[in-house]
Amino acid sequence: MPNLRDIRKRIGSVKSTRQITKAMKMVAAAKLRRAQDAILKTRPYAALLERALGEVAARAGAAAEKPAHPLLAPRVAKKAEIVLVTSDRGLAGAFNSNVLRRAQRFMTENAERYAEVRVTTIGRKARDYFKSRKVTMQADYTGVHQHLRFEKAQEIAEELTARWLAGEVDAVFLCYNEFKSAISQHVVVRQVLPVETPAATEAQAASVDFIYEPGREALLADLLPRHINMQVWRALLESAASEHGARMTAMESATKNAEEMIGKLTLDYNRARQAYITKELMEIVSGAEALK
Repeated sequence: MPNLRDIRKRIGSVKSTRQITKAMKMVAAAKLRRAQDAILKTRPYAALLERALGEVAARAGAAAEKPAHPLLAPRVAKKAEIVLVTSDRGLAGAFNSNVLRRAQRFMTENAERYAEVRVTTIGRKARDYFKSRKVTMQADYTGVHQHLRFEKAQEIAEELTARWLAGEVDAVFLCYNEFKSAISQHVVVRQVLPVETPAATEAQAASVDFIYEPGREALLADLLPRHINMQVWRALLESAASEHGARMTAMESATKNAEEMIGKLTLDYNRARQAYITKELMEIVSGAEALK
């Protein structure tokens, strides 16, 4: 027969867990609203910036035999760097593991293409994952998610650009969760360097070129760093919104599981209590019959 005291303790423990998961779900939902608003406001700007950069680069490339800017110049890719964006905390379902698996798959699929694939991590989960596997990391950025600011994204982008221009790496990729909805996130791997611009369309090729002030080169020199900064900033915002959505969904599922477990334990407790009462009644009746 189950011990009634143990069942009561278990019910109390599960109720405490339910209270914690319910509170975490509410906190994640509040943070998700702010993060979702931020990414929805950033996406149009990033798309228009990429479109403007693509048009200028396409016309500049058509007018010149060589790339109009060093950041647009392709090179023989021997060394690659993949920047992983994960969270600092867990309890977010498969949010972090999806990014880590996608990074591992990228490294496996491109083992023959690149002589070396370096890893840069943003977030404690990715850092701990690769440290436990004794993988040498190019750089590690911690505390980024605690105070998410554009200045930090700009700092990371400038360091990535400096390494690429110095020839330390030949290609740089971002790997992060792209926010779709509170219950859906999609892991993407996007090339950051060298900058890939949309190919010129027939309409663009046939259209009259613009007059640039101060000039194509100066305009590209201003737009390209902005574009790289925006790519890193967008990745951080997408990851933040995805993290809160994944945590809210995970905590909602955990709360429902706790409620189901409480119901099952309560039923077991009532059955055990009823069996205990029945046993005592039978003992009383047996004793009374024996005294007759």
